[in-house]
Amino acid sequence: MKWLLLILTLPTNNTAARMRAWRNLKGSGAAVLRDGVYLIPASDAHNAAFEEVSRDVIANDGSAYIFPTETVEVGDLGDLFDRREDYLALQTELQQLASQPAGNGTQDALKQLRKLRKNFASLTAIDFFPGELQTQTQDAIQALELQINRQLSPNEPGFAAGDIARRNPLDYQNRVWATRKRPWVDRLASAWLIKKFIDPSARFLWLESPDVCPADALGFDFDGAEFTHVGNRVSFEVLLASFALNQPELSRMGALVHYLDVGGAQPLEAGGLEQILWGLRNSIPDDDNLMAAAEGVFDALLAAFTHKEKV
Repeated sequence: MKWLLLILTLPTNNTAARMRAWRNLKGSGAAVLRDGVYLIPASDAHNAAFEEVSRDVIANDGSAYIFPTETVEVGDLGDLFDRREDYLALQTELQQLASQPAGNGTQDALKQLRKLRKNFASLTAIDFFPGELQTQTQDAIQALELQINRQLSPNEPGFAAGDIARRNPLDYQNRVWATRKRPWVDRLASAWLIKKFIDPSARFLWLESPDVCPADALGFDFDGAEFTHVGNRVSFEVLLASFALNQPELSRMGALVHYLDVGGAQPLEAGGLEQILWGLRNSIPDDDNLMAAAEGVFDALLAAFTHKEKV
């Protein structure tokens, strides 16, 4: 394995520059061999990080030298990059959050969880020799995301096994579509998708319970519905696959809906969309009006993604 070595010195009276170098090197994941000597696995990104620190050090009357090494076995060097304590501390925070009473500040708990997932992403970015603790922490985050989302949106469907059948949209026109009342992200996005791309004349029923779904209605996003979670896909993604809606911008929206519904990898736009939908849901008590308001949000998101795909 190849490594990069950074040796630097700074005037002792320049505390600000010393702290800035320390923070940047810590953020890059570099290990400290001794005072002023840092080691990191070789890569273009890590070389750029060392060069940035070097420029700042030199600009503040210090010296900095970067040395690429020949291939060296990891051996004991791997211990310098051990992230065990960081993972255990993160797991402790997750356990504390999971132990909070159900329904006690669910949205606040979701915000805390998003922050912990961001911390996890930052940690994995500098975990150059990942092991079981990374997997355990990832599993704990996903389990807690599912737990909190179930509190936020009761009666969420499980993930059914099986294949997703291809559907002809001509067979799904001018229909009544039914899902659980007080829709959250997957149901709101799915309703928008149905009306926008599948059945423009769709009418929607908001069910008190899935058990009262009319026989002639097309159910979505509840156990036993015509369109619901399959495999690792949420209802929005199942609808995309069912009707062969393969546009890249819709796939990006699918990743957003997936994350906000069941967790996983966090798209950049997730936090903003979550806050907007949460505000709409809390301020609009009528589900038809809520869906109408959410349609504008999803229309704008689609337009933004479509523009980005064309650039």
